[in-house]
Amino acid sequence: TVVVLDNARIHTAGYIQMMRPIWEARGLYLFFLPVYCPHLNLAETLWRHLKGGWLRPEDYLTNDDLAYALNRCLTNVGGKLSINFSAFNANQ
Repeated sequence: TVVVLDNARIHTAGYIQMMRPIWEARGLYLFFLPVYCPHLNLAETLWRHLKGGWLRPEDYLTNDDLAYALNRCLTNVGGKLSINFSAFNANQ
């Protein structure tokens, strides 16, 4: 089993590094994404699409509006909203 992680502080903490050999002995491996590669991190890609096109200016008026809009968008991922990864261009 492989777990893919970004380099968030919690993922590189001493406890994680201490446990890593124990987990690997049990067949669990950690794979860390390169330091800054948002195109490899699905969560970063999702947030980029949310901020760049799915959320409307009026969704930012209040915290409640934003929470509702985020819920609306995330509920529709894979249905009305999708991300085309085949169109990715690393030079953009």
